[in-house]
Amino acid sequence: MLTAIGLDDRHEAAYRALVAVGAADVADLARRLTLGVQDTERALQGLERQGLAARSSARPGRWVAAPPAVALGALLTRQRHELERAELAAALLAREYRAAAAEPAVHDLVEVVTGASAVAQRFLQLQLGAAEEVCALVTGAPVAVTAPENEAEEQAAGRGVRYRVVVERAVLDLPQALGGLTEALGRGERVRMADRVPTKLVVADRSLAMVPLTSHSAEPAALVVHASGLLELLAGLFESVWREALPLRLNTDGAAEEVPDGPDGTDLEVLSLLLAGLTDASVAKHLDLGLRTVQRRVKRLMELAGVTTRLQLGWHAYERGWVTRGRPD
Repeated sequence: MLTAIGLDDRHEAAYRALVAVGAADVADLARRLTLGVQDTERALQGLERQGLAARSSARPGRWVAAPPAVALGALLTRQRHELERAELAAALLAREYRAAAAEPAVHDLVEVVTGASAVAQRFLQLQLGAAEEVCALVTGAPVAVTAPENEAEEQAAGRGVRYRVVVERAVLDLPQALGGLTEALGRGERVRMADRVPTKLVVADRSLAMVPLTSHSAEPAALVVHASGLLELLAGLFESVWREALPLRLNTDGAAEEVPDGPDGTDLEVLSLLLAGLTDASVAKHLDLGLRTVQRRVKRLMELAGVTTRLQLGWHAYERGWVTRGRPD
């Protein structure tokens, strides 16, 4: 818990033990920590350098803990100052970067990354740097990073970054693919499936994209695309594939299930009543459905349409002809 202020597990354990007993000699503390005497003494010396422990002047050979409120408070204050300086340096660098990129040269809009290690590092950085959304097209076998190795995805999703992913059907046959998709769905990521995906692609915050390069060599390579018309084209490609793909669900056995590609009769009734101006509660009462059932059906309709608001759903309903269909027999 104290790693954030520079204490490793051994130093933290030694400090906690010293706080618990108030004062102890090296041998006693070593027994409590199940460490060797030399390792315990080195840990105490490390605590001494950070002001967390001191040799007892009243009882030679014994060590005492510094009061946590004072000693840890000082370390926290120092850490805050260091973070503030780092944030200031990052802000200044970002300002310099924006100034230099205000009129970017053509060759600055695209980076060529070569080698499995470099491609993997850039792929992970792209996700860790995302603030709002990561969109991805996933095909076939991985180029540089497998699903279990993609720790950045879990970290970014944990920070609240939204993920929209379209996977090619063939991906489901890869080892550990279903396990990875189950975890992604469990984190709240939106996953769709298509028979075929045109290319691997990752777009972060619509400001940066990464796409593999077709190469005759065995060495993986990729293009990293910055804000430009090319980036807009790649983002548009993702949205096009996303709209045509079907939402993916996994049943209790871990098998993939596709959501039907259109609304059923009850969905159409719900939709028509909502477009007529009824509230969710009124629709539920009119159709003799539960309120939560109506809301679940609306959410599913939004997923089918690939939209995030009910206003967009109404527009897509007219575009797709949903509101003009009759209820199936």
